[in-house]
Amino acid sequence: MLAAMSASPLPPRSPGAACARGSGDACPGALRLHRADDGALARIRIPGGVLTPRRSAALLDAAERLGDGELHLTSRGNVQLRGLSPDCGAELAGLLATAGLLPSERHERIRNVVASPLSGLDSLGAADIGPWLTRLDHLLCGSDRAAALSGRFLFALDDGRGDVDALGADLTLLAREDGSALLRVGATDAVLRVPAPEAPRAALLAAETFLDAARETGAWRIKDLPDRAAARLPGDTGRRLGQAGIDVSEAVLPRPPEALPPAPGPVAGSGGAAALSVGVPLGRLDRAQWRLLSGSGGLRLTPWRGAVVTGVPSDRVDRLLDDLSGAGLITGPGSPWTGVGACIGRPGCAKSLADVRAEAGAAVGPAGRLPVYWSGCERRCGHPHGEWIDVVATPGGHRISHVRGDRTTEAATVGDDPAVLAAAVAAARGART
Repeated sequence: MLAAMSASPLPPRSPGAACARGSGDACPGALRLHRADDGALARIRIPGGVLTPRRSAALLDAAERLGDGELHLTSRGNVQLRGLSPDCGAELAGLLATAGLLPSERHERIRNVVASPLSGLDSLGAADIGPWLTRLDHLLCGSDRAAALSGRFLFALDDGRGDVDALGADLTLLAREDGSALLRVGATDAVLRVPAPEAPRAALLAAETFLDAARETGAWRIKDLPDRAAARLPGDTGRRLGQAGIDVSEAVLPRPPEALPPAPGPVAGSGGAAALSVGVPLGRLDRAQWRLLSGSGGLRLTPWRGAVVTGVPSDRVDRLLDDLSGAGLITGPGSPWTGVGACIGRPGCAKSLADVRAEAGAAVGPAGRLPVYWSGCERRCGHPHGEWIDVVATPGGHRISHVRGDRTTEAATVGDDPAVLAAAVAAARGART
């Protein structure tokens, strides 16, 4: 049993920031389609972004037979299918279930798990979190309580390098070299130390503890809890873990290393069979690109809308890099598309004020110091975390801001002239302040 846990102050929020469930969770899934201007949309959860060749083939089959033929990567390493007909739900569900992509219909929208995509492939992580991923997904799908989580709740499994720990998950597990794991509950720096083999069960119990705290407010995520309830959650979680027989203690989160997504190109130290990290411009893959990626080995989709191809024979690396680059994918440093992201924009989204994907493409130039994300409206769907240049379409032009964590510095609002807009974005991406 833990004593009452102390916690560092959470980031301040405005009064009323807690998000109540005034209506049902409208987050799309594989079984609950969302109507968009370009047709229905399905979001298929892929824990850790890990896909076998069979499951990759099933996703492409669904996109070709039922959708627009493209696969759209999300900022959680999931896949969206767009341009679906509203009545294709049963056929889509059958395709996904046959491939093993729907292990539990009741839990399909809550299987939101990001994981360090290079874990076990290089020497930078403290441990291979692959077993955590398999175990956590099994526990989530077997928990009646977990089915009440929203489609927005996020788990992160970090192998110790700090990459997915920086993504603002609700619950984060970090591997440690001493054989333990740290459990971060929400945004607090006060963490719980548990034995590594118990880490997935600890994450499930933490999620169930959150559901108890959210019962009165109906919060979707930990950051939506009232401040007092959020501050109590780590201590409440620690006591529940102790009651469940897990050896738990308080710990202080060490200063994380600089968190960076995988650099495009061969993965250093991947052993006999090679691994390749590939960037996907705007997270959109056509049929040929998907076949090339998924037909070359195992696939791990990343939360940065990229992919890692695993198990590539060493004698095929150079040829595959040439093929991927020729297909328009990012395979090395210096690509003008590196760090460029955008929401779907017009014409796919009725709320968007601009075709931001076309604008992002028109503004592509030399790679900037900072990533840039283009949003068609103030919702900023799919925006990154950390530090980036935020470009938002407004009725009066495009507002360009510099975002650093919780701080936003407005840089400029410019008109819709493509050349002026491209120059302003390039200047903002290269600025050092």
